[in-house]
Amino acid sequence: MGPLVEEHLPGRRVAMIADEAVLALYRGGRFGKVSWEGETLTFPTGERSKTRDTWARLTDALLQREFGRDSGIIALGGGVAGDLAGFVAATYMRGLPYIQVPTTLLAMLDASVGGKTGVDTPEGKNLIGAFHPPVAVVADPGALATLAEREFRGGLAEAVKHGLIADREYFRWIEREADALLRRDAAALEQLVRRSVEIKAEVVSADERETGRRAILNAGHTVAHAIERATGYEVPHGEAVGLGLVAECELAVRLGLAAPALRERVEALLGRLGLPVRLPRPIPPDALLAAMASDKKNRGSRLRFSLPTALGVTSEGRWTVEAREEDVREAVGALS
Repeated sequence: MGPLVEEHLPGRRVAMIADEAVLALYRGGRFGKVSWEGETLTFPTGERSKTRDTWARLTDALLQREFGRDSGIIALGGGVAGDLAGFVAATYMRGLPYIQVPTTLLAMLDASVGGKTGVDTPEGKNLIGAFHPPVAVVADPGALATLAEREFRGGLAEAVKHGLIADREYFRWIEREADALLRRDAAALEQLVRRSVEIKAEVVSADERETGRRAILNAGHTVAHAIERATGYEVPHGEAVGLGLVAECELAVRLGLAAPALRERVEALLGRLGLPVRLPRPIPPDALLAAMASDKKNRGSRLRFSLPTALGVTSEGRWTVEAREEDVREAVGALS
């Protein structure tokens, strides 16, 4: 890690902010290109740590240790670590440069790219945050060897989303390579991470502040965030995204924007990848609708979605579309 810090954060006093479970796995050893013996702050594993209270504790610790504006941050862990440590970097002393070191598949191919940082509130996910791109992302697929199977499969949902919204050939490639991906074949994983990063980077670079096309990256996420919130985050993010893609494809069908075959194909691929396509327990549709009320895409009280309409096509050139509550209720009801 030392050479990367010297290259991207030269001359700076650097603190690593790490998921404590990830740090326990890698402290004192080798983690691909990462080893670190410098100053470290930790937080408990899980989405429940991504709060303003944790942000306050971490920033207070930096102040107590007298980190200044000439400091830097390393974010080690999955998507929670990237969001949380990135938000610390975005706000501490009005902004510090930072390096992302994602250790989950989901973070490598999606969460670490794009510069979104933030924390959750009781009203919803990521409602407090900032755009603050890292100076570098160190994604080593070798780190996935220690990733739990459920978390690994959850990351594949974001790759499916990338193919669905922007690259039909990539979607077809995932269909062909599903077995190799589930075996964690090194070449297949490298291609998966590379292509997803390329897709997300291309979308983000054209719309850094999410005023237009970048909204397509939220496909599946309106429903996913509602599922997470309604279940107290018992459903992991990747699984929630897969369920969200199924529901939002169904919504696109109901709105006349997509053919039923699209939902069927997405559902079939998610199932092949070992991801659930039905909720583990019923959630009243009204509870999910209530959880969607604070979604950032909404305008006034109107629910808006970024909907896939064909493989590689989203919302027929419109970045988001409005949907009536009765149509949304029927779409999410299909998950039960």
